[in-house]
Amino acid sequence: MSISMLGICLPTFVLGPIFALVFGLVLKLAPVSGWYGLNYVPLHPAVMPAVTLGLFYAAYIARLTRGGMLDILNQDFIRTARAKGVPEHEIVLRHALRGGLLPVVAFLGPCFADLISGSFVVEKVFNVPGLGQEFIKSVFNRDYPLILGTVVFFGALIVIFNLVSDVVQLLLDPRSRN
Repeated sequence: MSISMLGICLPTFVLGPIFALVFGLVLKLAPVSGWYGLNYVPLHPAVMPAVTLGLFYAAYIARLTRGGMLDILNQDFIRTARAKGVPEHEIVLRHALRGGLLPVVAFLGPCFADLISGSFVVEKVFNVPGLGQEFIKSVFNRDYPLILGTVVFFGALIVIFNLVSDVVQLLLDPRSRN
């Protein structure tokens, strides 16, 4: 949990240059900048930006999953299942995981929308062409149709991902259907 706390506390604009320095310049495992070109390194050029962008969310999901599972594993129905002699792996996978993942599912909707719309820092650090950089360029160039289209696209993604998250949460939790 201390590693996940470190992942939550380090922002992407700090973590990106650290990854570029360590894995790109010192260990020469991944390209430091750019998306295209000769692939002379063992890692794909998308690995470092993906890890940089996803580390915060993975750490937060790990903490949410742990908290949800600890809460569910202390419930009465889990004690009853243990008293009946149900194997521990079946208790965790069948009974506890469904309820323990409810906070994670509620977080995933805004998480996916934030991953897509908030990636412009990582795009800038690793010099990756993406929608975030195009949005920033359109603001500086005062390209109003592109600004409007990008904002509408990001807004639609946020609404869609939140809707999918709510539907999955309804499927997992029978108490919320009423």
